[in-house]
Amino acid sequence: MIRRPAVAGTFYPADPRALEAEIAGFVAGRRPPRAPAAIAVMVPHAGYIYSGGIAVETYLATHLPGRVVILGPNHTGLGEPIAVMAEGDWRTPFGDVPIDAPLAAAILERCGGASIDAVAHQREHSLEVQIPLLQQLAPSFSFVPICVGTHRLGRLLDLGRAIAQAVAAIAAPTLLVLSSDMSHYLPATEADRLDRRALAPLLALDPAGLHREVTAADISMCGMAPVVAGLEAAVALGASEARLVAYGHSGERTGDHDSVVAYAGVAVL
Repeated sequence: MIRRPAVAGTFYPADPRALEAEIAGFVAGRRPPRAPAAIAVMVPHAGYIYSGGIAVETYLATHLPGRVVILGPNHTGLGEPIAVMAEGDWRTPFGDVPIDAPLAAAILERCGGASIDAVAHQREHSLEVQIPLLQQLAPSFSFVPICVGTHRLGRLLDLGRAIAQAVAAIAAPTLLVLSSDMSHYLPATEADRLDRRALAPLLALDPAGLHREVTAADISMCGMAPVVAGLEAAVALGASEARLVAYGHSGERTGDHDSVVAYAGVAVL
C-alpha cells in the first residue's frame, strides 16, 4: 500500500526542486551544536512557510537515527481513535519512505487500544509534513505512523508505555517525533502566556500534568494527545530532561499579531 501525499502543494511545495530549496533555506544559518541524541522531539506541523524553520531547527538539535515513530493528532475525525499504519510506503515529492513493519507490529501487539487503520492517515497533514523534512535531514529511514484521535488520558498513557516497550525490544536507535502546534487564533501575547503553561509540565517530563494543564485551561494545543503519549514513552525509555529549542508564531511571517498560531520545538533527552 502506498499512502499518497494529501497536502503537497498546499502545506509544502509539490515540486521536488522547490521543496528542496525551501528546506535548504531553513537549514541555512540554523546549525546549532547537536545535543546528545534525543529520545523524542516535539515539532510543529503547519505550512512550512509558518513553522518549517522551527521544525528544522528542532531536528538539527539532535542526531536523527534510521528509525522513527511519528505521532500526530487526528484533525479530520476519520478512522480509529489510535490508528497505526502497519505496512506499506508513504510517498512525497522526494520519493517513498517505508513503514517499519516489525516495529509497528510490536507496538500493536502491546497496545490493546491501537488498531491497524489507514483511513485516519489518508487526509491527515500532521504526520505527512514531517516526512519531507526527515528525508532531507536523515535521508535513509523507516518509520511508524500513529494518528491519535482520543484525549482519554488512560489510553494515551497505555499507548506511550506500549511504544516504549516495543522500542526497547527492537533495541535499535529510534526517535519519537511528536507533532503538535501550540495555541491557535489568539493575540500573540495571550498565546505566549497560555503556551508557557502547557510547556511547563512538558519540560518537567510530566505527561499527566500536561494533559491536566491543557484541559483545565482549554489551551488549543492541537497535538496535546500525541505529545502526552510520546512523553510517557520517552520517560519510560529513560528521559531525564527536556529543552525548549525554539518558539514562534505565524504573526512573525504575516505581520498579524492579533490572531496567531504558535509553534514550539522541544527536545526530550
